[in-house]
Amino acid sequence: MADRWDSALYEDRHSYVWRKGEALVELLELRPGDRVLDLGCGTGHLTAHIAAQGADVTGIDLSASMIAQARQNFPKLKFVLGDGSAFRFEEPFDRVFSNAALHWMPEADSVVASVRENLKPEGLFVLEMGAKGNIRHMLAALESVLRDGGFTPRNPWYFPSAAEYAGLLEKHGFEIAGLWTFDRPSELEHPEKGLREWLEMFAGAWFEGVPAAARNGLVFEIEARLKPVLFTEGRWWMDYRRLRVVARKL
Repeated sequence: MADRWDSALYEDRHSYVWRKGEALVELLELRPGDRVLDLGCGTGHLTAHIAAQGADVTGIDLSASMIAQARQNFPKLKFVLGDGSAFRFEEPFDRVFSNAALHWMPEADSVVASVRENLKPEGLFVLEMGAKGNIRHMLAALESVLRDGGFTPRNPWYFPSAAEYAGLLEKHGFEIAGLWTFDRPSELEHPEKGLREWLEMFAGAWFEGVPAAARNGLVFEIEARLKPVLFTEGRWWMDYRRLRVVARKL
């Protein structure tokens, strides 16, 4: 599978993704020496934040670019290249943590099964991901602009409802200890190019099969359609809606 991630762009312009996840770490209820897996660790900043709490943490990500950047950022920590829907470690973990990664893994049943297999009994699974209704304006614009241009939209994301994901966890033997859905409007870091950079960073799959010569025009049209709803006081904002869960393996 091709690695579509630009880790340099992620570090430079999209640090809000991991900065807003720092509060999620508190829900891990860490004890000194806990073994923790950071599932979808990206460039490793939250992995390092977990390690600073005294945990023995390993980061895993499917992107070679992200893993390389994580190892460069935090050379003393453990990072492995692996698939979130099919991973296996010799020793189980006390906690599995995931921030802003599971909505990139549409094989949700396999992901939850892998998490369970790699957790100790009574271990915690703490996650935050895009919820149903996440980036609804962006989704509508991508769908309509690409179809109007004669292209087939390719949506790579999985945004479940709270009930859907809770049911999946319970199916795999988890007990829901906490569950929240909430809006999180997020300001993009560049005042003029923020939306364009967001599309470059996160929406590459939508433009597969689109000739390079046509892409700029499509992006311009997406910006034009979204400006009335996502551009406020000289800044671009994303209409994020999040699902946060704490689940315990029974």
